[in-house]
Amino acid sequence: MKDLAQWLSEYGESHQNPINQKIHKVAVPGIFLSVVGLIWSIPPIHLFGLTLNWVWLAALPVMVFYFRLSLSVFLMMLGFTLACISLIWSLEILQLSVLLVSLVLFAVLWLFQFIGHKIEGKKPSFFEDLQFLLIGPVWVFRKH
Repeated sequence: MKDLAQWLSEYGESHQNPINQKIHKVAVPGIFLSVVGLIWSIPPIHLFGLTLNWVWLAALPVMVFYFRLSLSVFLMMLGFTLACISLIWSLEILQLSVLLVSLVLFAVLWLFQFIGHKIEGKKPSFFEDLQFLLIGPVWVFRKH
């Protein structure tokens, strides 16, 4: 497995343009939030009288990935993930459509991401390795 410095360096290679960086600063955390919302929207599991949302199961391997990078990355992304879950839960409490909000955010923010990469003149890193989708938020939070 690559170490944190290698991941961030490789990710940064296709994110040199200041406009693309600004787009990523907004879009990457927003896309992460939207994915949390999409997973939240999957009907929960009912086991032994307990109701478990899929978002908790999906977060486990993601947090293991971050922990293997570093404790500080793990803590940062755990905090951000819990904040995203709290925001999504709040949308549900307010009786807003988590699925619709998440789909719209996902589509619009990815559109901006691809515009940023068009400006950059380089394709998104995740085309080479899907794990870069998990590196994006770390790069954004550590870069700015």
